[in-house]
Amino acid sequence: MNQRLAELYNHVAVHATADREHEAAVELLLLVMLADHHVSEAEVDEIRSISADSGWETATFSFDQYLGVAASKVRAALEDDAVEALLDDIDGRVASSVLRSALFSAARDVAGADHDLDAAEESLLGQIAARFD
Repeated sequence: MNQRLAELYNHVAVHATADREHEAAVELLLLVMLADHHVSEAEVDEIRSISADSGWETATFSFDQYLGVAASKVRAALEDDAVEALLDDIDGRVASSVLRSALFSAARDVAGADHDLDAAEESLLGQIAARFD
């Protein structure tokens, strides 16, 4: 019976893992924003809105507090040609099927927020769709 319960709850986010999943989601959305090596206020505002509208803002997680850490992690992955490894890490931390299904749509919204979708963003959106859509 314990194995069956573990299988049932394997892809359900619980409170203990929610912050970890939200951090991963923010990293993914920042990756989309930084893929073209250009930061726009519209894209940052879009990520902030997604975070607030999705209920990620809690007593233990804040987009604005995590922004610097996440941006640093994403920039390092872009500079070290380690985007695939970062995507693997993000993929491994997001267990919630609801969040997984929302990530591609959110990523597309961030990419389009500045009304300038370039080839790097399009390629990354394809990778995200393959993993999360």
